[in-house]
This record gives sequence, C-alpha cells and structure tokens, in this order.
Amino acid sequence: MEFLASKGDYIRYVKRPLLLLLVCVIVLVCTDQDYYSLLGVSKEASSREIRQAFKKLALKLHPDKNQNDPNAHENFLKINRAYEVLKDEDLRKKYDKYGEKGLEDQQQGGRYESWHFYRYDFGIYDDDPEIITLDRGEFDAAVNSGELWFVNFYSPRCSHCHDLAPTWREFAKELDGVIRIGAVNCGDNRMLCRIKGINSYPSLYVFKTGMQPVKYYGDRSKESLKNFAMQYVTSTVTELWAGNFVNAIETSFASGVGWLITFCAERGDCLSYQTRLKLAGMLEGLVNVGWMDCGTQGELCDNLDVSSSTTAYFPPGATINNKEKGGVLFLNSLDAREIYQEVMQHLPDFEIISAASLEDRLAHHRWLLFFQFGEGDKSNVQEFKKLKFLLKDEHIQVGKFNCLSSPTICNKLYVYQPCLAVFKGKGTGDYEIHHGKKILYDIVAFAKESVNSHVITLGPQNFPDKDKEPWLVDFFAPWCPPCRALLPELRKASKHLYGQLKFGTLDCTVHEGLCNMHNIRAYPTTVVFNQSDVHEYEGHHSAEQILEFIEDLRNPSVVSLTPETFAELVQRRKREEIWMVDFYAPWCGPCQALMPEWKKMARMLNGLISVGSVDCQKYYSFCHQESVRGYPEIRLFPQKSNTAHQYYSYNGWHRDAYSLRGWALGYLPQVSVDLTPQSFTEKVLNGKDHWVIDFYAPWCGPCQNFAPEFEMLARAVKGKVKAGKVDCQAYGQTCQTADIRAYPTVKFYPYQGTKKNPLGEYIDSRDAKGIADLLNEKLEAMENKGKRKKSRNKVRT
Repeated sequence: MEFLASKGDYIRYVKRPLLLLLVCVIVLVCTDQDYYSLLGVSKEASSREIRQAFKKLALKLHPDKNQNDPNAHENFLKINRAYEVLKDEDLRKKYDKYGEKGLEDQQQGGRYESWHFYRYDFGIYDDDPEIITLDRGEFDAAVNSGELWFVNFYSPRCSHCHDLAPTWREFAKELDGVIRIGAVNCGDNRMLCRIKGINSYPSLYVFKTGMQPVKYYGDRSKESLKNFAMQYVTSTVTELWAGNFVNAIETSFASGVGWLITFCAERGDCLSYQTRLKLAGMLEGLVNVGWMDCGTQGELCDNLDVSSSTTAYFPPGATINNKEKGGVLFLNSLDAREIYQEVMQHLPDFEIISAASLEDRLAHHRWLLFFQFGEGDKSNVQEFKKLKFLLKDEHIQVGKFNCLSSPTICNKLYVYQPCLAVFKGKGTGDYEIHHGKKILYDIVAFAKESVNSHVITLGPQNFPDKDKEPWLVDFFAPWCPPCRALLPELRKASKHLYGQLKFGTLDCTVHEGLCNMHNIRAYPTTVVFNQSDVHEYEGHHSAEQILEFIEDLRNPSVVSLTPETFAELVQRRKREEIWMVDFYAPWCGPCQALMPEWKKMARMLNGLISVGSVDCQKYYSFCHQESVRGYPEIRLFPQKSNTAHQYYSYNGWHRDAYSLRGWALGYLPQVSVDLTPQSFTEKVLNGKDHWVIDFYAPWCGPCQNFAPEFEMLARAVKGKVKAGKVDCQAYGQTCQTADIRAYPTVKFYPYQGTKKNPLGEYIDSRDAKGIADLLNEKLEAMENKGKRKKSRNKVRT
C-alpha cells in the first residue's frame, strides 16, 4: 500500500499502529542489570557456556517451580530475553555495541517452555565431553580441519533425537580419538541446518576434507554406527613378518615415523583387530601400526624376546638387537586410549627456533609457531603433535619460540602471553596471531585459512594511519565471541580483494590507546581507511556482505545525503528525476538489516532511480523537521511533482532488494506499449520492427510482479527491439491465437523480411537482464546470417 502525502498528511499517518509495529521507534529502554550479569557469565563466554548458564538458571527460576512467587514470570522473562539475545551472534554484537537500544525491534524472549523442556530436552549433549557441540561459527572450521567427523544434527523437540542420545554417547566414548563426534542443535542453529539441507531429525553425516558429506541411513545401534563410521577411517594395519619387519624398522629413521606393533602369541591377550584399527586412526600420520603372528613368525619373536602377546612402540631409528638402547617401549595395556596416550608422550616435541635463526627461518617457509614464556610453559598438549601431519599438505612447519630468550622479538610482534601465530613465509612482518579456541581442529582451520589469506596482525608500528593504500582494519577483543566469528570471514574476503585492499586486525586489549584514538566503543568494529576517508562496516558477519560493502565503497550506489544535499538533489531535482531515500539511525536493528538490501537495490536500479540515505542520528533536527518519526523510513520522490515535499512512503512487509525495486519501478513512466488486437496485428505481426511481448492477465500475481521487470527489459532493449503488452483478459482471442497457455508469457517476434509467425518465439525467463542478453544474441545471429547471405549473393553475381 502506498500513498502520495504532504508533510501534514504524513504526520497523521505515522500514528497508525500498524506502522509502529514495522519500524524501530525512538525509545530508550533501561534495565537495572545487563544480560551477561543476568546469566552470570562473562562477556567472553562461549555459546555453550551461555547455554549451560541459562539452563541452570531456568531450572531454578522457572515459574513451574516457583508458583507462589508473583514475580516468577517477570524474572524468568528477563533471563530468557538475555539468553535469546546472547546466543545469536548478530544480536549479541548489536547488544554489545548499542545496549538494549539496538534491540528495540527484536521480540526475542517473550515466550518460554515448560520446566520439563529445560530439564530433559534443552541442549542434549552440552555436558558430554566426548561430543563436541558445534555452532554456526565453529562448524566449517571443524569439518574442514582434515580430521574425520561424524555429526549428529538434532532438534531438542525431536523424540527420536532423545532416543538416540544414550547410544550416541556410548558410540562417542568408544571412538573418541579415532573420529571426532559432533552435534549441532538445529533449534539454536536454524540457518546452519538450513544451509546444510537438514530437513529431518536426527540426521547423521560423516564429513572429511576432500570428500562429499555422506549421510547415514542405517539402524541406530552402536555397532551399526561404528561399522559405518570406521569404513571412512583410511588408516591401515600392516601385517609384518621376517621379510618386511627389519626393513620397516630400519626405514623409520629416514621417514621420521616409528612403529606400534602388536605381537600375537599363544600366551596372553592380543589386541583385537578393532583395537588395532582404532589405534591406526588415532595415530594416523604419526606412527605406523602393525601386527605380527608369533605362531608363524616364531623365530623372529624369539629373537625379540617376545614369549607372550604384547604391544611395543619402536621409535624412528630403534635398534632391534638392543631394545633398551634403541628406546623400544613395551606396553601392557589392552585399552586403545591408554596406549595412545603413552605413545604420544614418547613422540618428539616441536623444534625450538632460536632468536638468531628466527628471521631467516620465517622468511623462507610457512610456520605455525607456539610462543612460550619459559621451559615450564604448559601451553602445548600432546594432541597438538598431530599438527605436523595435518598441516603437511599446506607446507606449514610447526615449531616453538621461547620469548624469555629474546623479549625484544616478542614485544615487536605484540606477543605478551603464551599464544600461537602463523607466519606466511615473508618474515616477521606478515603474520597473524590465533585468537580462537586452543583445540586441535580450530588451530588447524586457522593455520590453513591464514596462510592462504591476506590478513595480518597490526600494532602501532604498522598501523595504516598515513598509508596511501586502502586498508580494512578490524578492531576487536579476543574475549569477544562475535569478534572471533568474524575473523574467518575476513580471511575469505581478503582472498577476493588481494591487491586492491589490505586487511589487518588490531587487538584492543593490547593496543587500548590506539583503539581509543579511533573512538572504538564496541567490538568488533570494522573500518575501511582510504587516506582521509573513513567508513565503518555495519553489515552482517559474512564474507559476501563484506565484499558487497567494499564494492559499494568503490562504486557507490547510494548517496549519503546531508540536509544541504537533500535540498539540492532531492527537493530541487529535475522534473524527470526520481529519488528514493532511506531515513535511518545506525543503532536501529531493522536499519542495519535494510542497509545491504538498500545498496543491492540501488545497484539493481542501475541509475534509473537515484538512491540516497540520511543518517537521522547525525541529522536529528533535519529528520524531525521532515516528520520522520520511526526508522527506517523509506520515501520515494516521483517525477514532475508540483510540490517539493510530496513523496510516496513504502509500507510493504518485505524490505528485501527485489521487493523494494519492484515497488520503485512502478513509478517510472511506461516505456512498453499497450497493444490492442488491431495494433498487435498491424505493428507486431505485419510491421517491420522486432517486438518482445508480455502476455498477461490483470488478476495474475506473478504478472504483477513481472511488470516492473518487463519495464526494465523495455529500457534495456530500447532502439533495438520494441516492447509491448497484451491484456489476455480483455483480448482473449489474440492470446489464444498466439497459443498463450499461462501468465505471464514472454514471446519474441523478430522481423526477417517476411510476415511474422503469430506464435512467435517463446522465451523461458523472467529476468530482464537474462531476456535482454538472449535477445541481443538472437539479433546478432540474425545479423551474421544476413551478412553471409549477402556475401553468397555477391559471389554468384
């Protein structure tokens, strides 16, 4: 619904309740306690910690358990609201930046479930250490880490999901270390599950880098799940005998990979085939796993003093004749986890890089370095020894550096506490510090992303204050979960913009003064510096929207209007000019959601309509003068207005680029021609012009949606092809003759020197650009055909 209004009319109109539901009204809501305090968590709390804290409070404060407390409902709504906001990455960022003022359009937290739901159905796997609960920000890093994952996509409301839970827990414990067992709560991660095509629960998928995800369709017993998962464990167990045993042990020195061998004799218990296979998976790339049958290889087993079944680890370069001197480790356990842990303890640690060689080493190779402060630093864990194998294909070496050996170097790199960083093979100037979780899959994903992207760590020495080249700088705090979620998206975006825009991150907990100098008040704050121009990014945390933001800076589609330029460009516009203007406030949630769609719409309009925006926080008095009472307020100023202040106001439910463009195009003067049966016959069928025709019915919804698209087409092909419209409700016989069976139908009637076919050529597209490209191809083909015909005629003469 739209209308033409003057200032006075509009003031009366905005009082209507419907509009107040659609806009973000300028009201400040205050609470006596912030959301983090309500849940009892810190600002750096992870999604899992927030969920666990809320569950604990929900079981204690739920109205079902506090029926004599008149304030129970109100108190529970507060913690429910806090949880619904903090669990959502985008809402959490808005809250951290603007407080509750930035959430006035959001209605989360108004409804809640029964106590029974929070006790039994909420966060099924949150308390299971063997099962890794993945959210949207962690999922891609996990499944692309190079490890094998088996992930359970579930809904807390699904009874089958609860039936599976005990089996999934047992399965996870049994295969812990061989396969990563994950779970995704689709109730909290709807977008992730939708992207992955999850439409039923539970859905179980195996993920591994370089392999398409594989869905499990079998029965849900532990054995069936285990058999299915183990077929994707690519590690092998080698049978050894006299002919290959000695060679295997001797060549391990050159390869740097030792052997874990199970000797199966008549006496004692031998590791089962499944246990050996599990160990091969757990130690993949670090240790070869084999076994020997002492029944057939008795002499060799006697030479090794093996009289009963046992398992031994032979490190690289082990001496068979002197097992003690060669460092052979005999293991008495039959448990795969215990054997794994003991072997891992005996694997060599990472190389320690000296201060003297650091610069040279980093200049010639990619490195993942652990920065430590003293020999007793426990920042490393045994599992990290897998990093060398998992990063081998990326040619990333792994080492350690002791900052106490050279504090100057670490200070120069802004390393003041134990951490790890990726150096990209260009010395100490091109590196990125890891700020994610100190767990294997997150470190692997970070290292792979970082060496192939162009994001570097910034500080006072290399901050681009006076740099002539444009920079995107992300001001962040490592404790901030939305900040950590944004970093992988920045890396993706940097690969697309290499050579055009530099990317850097600045840790505001380390460089507080520099962040204060740039008036950073919330994290993350992402800013583009282009010499004297500074532009803050306000969109969602995705590489796609960052790229759109940069493209819009390079080729602005929306004019930022001041009161002066609004008067000059909009109010005193030329008679044939049309303007669309968005009146917004930066803190307003719907305004932030609209901004990328607004810019996209402007690019789609491609200059047919001028598009602008007015910052009503910056120009509050002006917006008040223009009777703007709510944000966002979208107005269209049409052609040939007699009064400068006349405009149409957009009141549609949908604020996506396509809906807004369709609404705006309706105000352009029609370029296409309305045809009658007589004019269709005279101009289209018997005329000497090319025609493209839209056959439509006035009552048809898709026809109404296509109408502005057809007008775009008419403008795109103007001068080459004429565009016409035929109303099939009014002129049914004409449409029947043209064999029209559905609305809208687009047909092309080319002129090729003879009377045209009344059926025309059907065009199977509803996209203006697509149809225009198709028509241009047809015209070019006709032109080339005509040239060839003329050429043949000349040859004959």
